[in-house]
Amino acid sequence: MNTGTCQLTQREFPVGELVPLSAIRPRLLKLIQEANPGVGEQHFISGEELNKFRAQYVRGVIADEVGEVTALETEVVRSMQEHELISEHVDREFETNLTFGERVADKIASFGGSWTFIISFGGFLAAWIAVNTVFLATRPPDPYPFILLNLILSALASIQAPVIMMSQNRQEAKDRVRSEHDYKVNLKAELEIRHLHEKMDHLLKQQAQRLLEIQQIQIELLEEVLKKTTPAGSAAPSNS
Repeated sequence: MNTGTCQLTQREFPVGELVPLSAIRPRLLKLIQEANPGVGEQHFISGEELNKFRAQYVRGVIADEVGEVTALETEVVRSMQEHELISEHVDREFETNLTFGERVADKIASFGGSWTFIISFGGFLAAWIAVNTVFLATRPPDPYPFILLNLILSALASIQAPVIMMSQNRQEAKDRVRSEHDYKVNLKAELEIRHLHEKMDHLLKQQAQRLLEIQQIQIELLEEVLKKTTPAGSAAPSNS
């Protein structure tokens, strides 16, 4: 197996794991040369070391644009360095960590904010009033003005309100996790696109330089061919 040496670590690597410094973007190459004086474009660097400098470069870009690098942005840089996917199912991850009480609170809040609850509760009130005013009018268990019913409604409202608030607080926490996840995905996409643009610009410049060199060589070859095909003593005819 053909191997080569990483100029930074002086370790042997397979040729396929080495990258020529001449193929690296100028800004990233400058960062490598600042940390390792004496390294030139004729040398090679391992993919592992290159990823470390890429992560350092990305952290510098983020710090220049948005200031201090946060924990979220550090996670994005790490995912880029290790080539990991950062997207995930936020709702599924959030739901798996809910306790039994939190699940019950969500169910109660979901039922309390539905038309099913409104219709069924309206039917319960109508039945209660009918029983105490019509069917058991002689000896009603809760005669008008329905003090027992008012007590039940007050107790239900006092229990239902904090349960709904707990569910809303969890929904806010879920929205916050979702927004942080969206920020990480968008930041990584932006950095990857910028990285791709810089790489394309570098490749285009490098390719243009090579084309110019090839063109110069072709011109030199044509000049040599013309010199060989033109007789040494020939001269342009003079007008007499």
